[in-house]
Amino acid sequence: MKQTNVGYIIKLPKVSFSSITGLSENDGKTLHRTKRGWMWNQFFLLEEYTGPDTQYVGKLHTDQDKGDGNLKYILTGDGAGSLFIIDENTGDIHAAKKLDREEKSLYVLRAKAIDRKTGRQVEPESEFIIKIHDINDNEPKFTKDMYTASIPEMSGVGTSVIQVTATDADDANYGNSAKVVYSILQGQPYFSVDPETGIIKTALPDMSRENREQYQVVIQAKDMGGQMGGLSGTTTVNITLTDVNDNPPRFPQSSYQFSSPESAPPGTPLGRIKANDPDVGENAEIEYSISNGDGSDMFDIITDKDAQEGIITVKKHLDFENKVLYTLKVEASNTHPDPRFLQLGPFKDTAFVKISVEDIDEPPVFSRPWYLIEVDEDAKEGSIIGQVVAQDPDIAKNAIKYSVDRHTDLDRIFNIYSGNGSLFLSKPLDREETPWHNITVIATEINNPKQSSQIPVFIRILDINDHAPEFANYYETFVCENAKAGQLIQTVSAIDKDQPPRGHKFFFELVPEFAVHPNFSVVDNKDNTAGIMTRRNGYSRSKTSTYLLPIIIFDNDYPIQSSTGTLTIRVCACDSRGNMQSCSAEALLLPAGLSTGALVAILLLLVVLFTALKRQRKKEPLIISKDDVRDNIVTYNDEGGGEEDTQAFDIGTLRNPEAREESKMRRDVIPETIFQIRRTAPLWENIDVQDFIHRRLKENDSDPAAPPYDSLATYAYEGNDSIANSLSSLESLTTEGNQDYDYLSDWGPRFKKLADMYGGEDSDRD
Repeated sequence: MKQTNVGYIIKLPKVSFSSITGLSENDGKTLHRTKRGWMWNQFFLLEEYTGPDTQYVGKLHTDQDKGDGNLKYILTGDGAGSLFIIDENTGDIHAAKKLDREEKSLYVLRAKAIDRKTGRQVEPESEFIIKIHDINDNEPKFTKDMYTASIPEMSGVGTSVIQVTATDADDANYGNSAKVVYSILQGQPYFSVDPETGIIKTALPDMSRENREQYQVVIQAKDMGGQMGGLSGTTTVNITLTDVNDNPPRFPQSSYQFSSPESAPPGTPLGRIKANDPDVGENAEIEYSISNGDGSDMFDIITDKDAQEGIITVKKHLDFENKVLYTLKVEASNTHPDPRFLQLGPFKDTAFVKISVEDIDEPPVFSRPWYLIEVDEDAKEGSIIGQVVAQDPDIAKNAIKYSVDRHTDLDRIFNIYSGNGSLFLSKPLDREETPWHNITVIATEINNPKQSSQIPVFIRILDINDHAPEFANYYETFVCENAKAGQLIQTVSAIDKDQPPRGHKFFFELVPEFAVHPNFSVVDNKDNTAGIMTRRNGYSRSKTSTYLLPIIIFDNDYPIQSSTGTLTIRVCACDSRGNMQSCSAEALLLPAGLSTGALVAILLLLVVLFTALKRQRKKEPLIISKDDVRDNIVTYNDEGGGEEDTQAFDIGTLRNPEAREESKMRRDVIPETIFQIRRTAPLWENIDVQDFIHRRLKENDSDPAAPPYDSLATYAYEGNDSIANSLSSLESLTTEGNQDYDYLSDWGPRFKKLADMYGGEDSDRD
């Protein structure tokens, strides 16, 4: 059937417009112009036109168009020239393409008529609208291709699950093309859907996840209000039933049986039991416990959270000889019960566990976990100090032998009787050296030496008063020469290696022979100390420089021990405040005017003088032989170079510094910078050595140009001449001529070398 086009003859402004309806291009009836009261500038077209010809929209016409072709109609706006075309001569408008309302439902166009000759508009430009009428050409579409939802199991009927939504691209304001109705195609009788809202609800009560967990529901959306001929779309909804704790745990069997050796230590696992719970997650978590049974004290059960199993473990040491079979009542219960389902019954289950104990050969067992033995330190060798007892716990009751672990008793002080476990001494004890002994005793089965056990034995040595007290320190005691009677000069104390239970208590007194001492007395302070007091006024170190004071020290333990300590008291010179200055008796013999530094210098001077004189006697000639071609080591001592040295040393210079020749330098050593010897007043030839040294000291002390105060000035002095004259050549420089050594040639071949060295002018020149 051919669709009838609706056309409009449009008159531009200033011209009355008329509308002709139901006009076709092949219709030859005369059209009459009628006045209309509605807007002329709105037109309608059907979308998706599929006719053989272009769809006619309408016609533009003005009264100024005489039909002579002088006017030209122009169309502009949405789709002009592409979607909508106009015949510029006649003003007819056609839709050149098929239109889709869902793409664009409204077009705004403008029309004008111009004079071809002048190019001017004969009418002002007018605007009009073309609306596209909708047809039902779009099916409903869901917002998702697939929905996923979940709901707790055991939910009631009508419980909302999820809402699905479908949209229709057709015009909802024009007919029922966009009116959608929902229906369920798959998923009954478990679920239903609201036809208007698309809400999916449960349709059956008490759906169990354990029976079925996953459901697939297909929902249809149909337009045209669900009527026949309407378009439709579908979607799939996957619904999962989530778990609730609606099932209690159940043991698959009512009893279990395990065994354990009696030697199994506490904590040893014996076996596992498991209760099944069809729930999942925390709803299936199970806690295992022992609710009853004669082995509840001997065994324990631990819950394995990962495997949801109960582990039977040993809680205490087992003894086959005591009990061979235990029965436990084990309970498995949910840790997170749901109050909504408590009416279904208790969410726990019980089972019985039987455990048999296996007999093994056990090591000996001591009667105690450890032993403490106390023994006096004066106990005799061979005396029994204690006993340890062990026995075989097995039914066989094998014999046991005892021994001491020698790694714990390296000195072999203790020993044990292997038959009865009695400990006795092998060596004497000394509490002050070792107050405690920790040894280990071993008990071994005679028939099976592999079965043995050890036990610690702590031996405490009890103190016996076998040490006498003695002075706590070495006391350096002195008394001032100007001390007064009754003056405290020293406080002494005592120590004792013993440790009496009531603490130390010491007493001090003089020995009986010195009970009445004319110089000092001992006063016991009753606090384990004593004071040494003077008994007279004044002490003289020139008469007695040291006093010996013997003191007896007693303790108060049994048996009483005592010792005598001798206190050495020196007599010293003190200042007015009692501070010690000097305690040496030899200091009284020295001149009172000399200082301590001067005394030290004198002593050092004497030592140096003695050393120089001794070394002078051992000098040797510088050159032994001119024929000796070996490498010669020439040594020089402080005395000089020997006979060849004529300037190194001169006793005359020492005794008379005025005779010193300052311009002469030694030839046998490298010159060094030395202090210039000061010129001093002449000394007499036979001056006494003491006066000589005093004079030299006085010169050094008063001379501002002397070396620093810490320098040491030494003086060598041999004393007066001997009647035998000098035996050395030290004074050879004071003689006027050379000594004659020709007589050495008469002494024989042995002295020929010496005669060659000292005899004759040639030798001197050499």
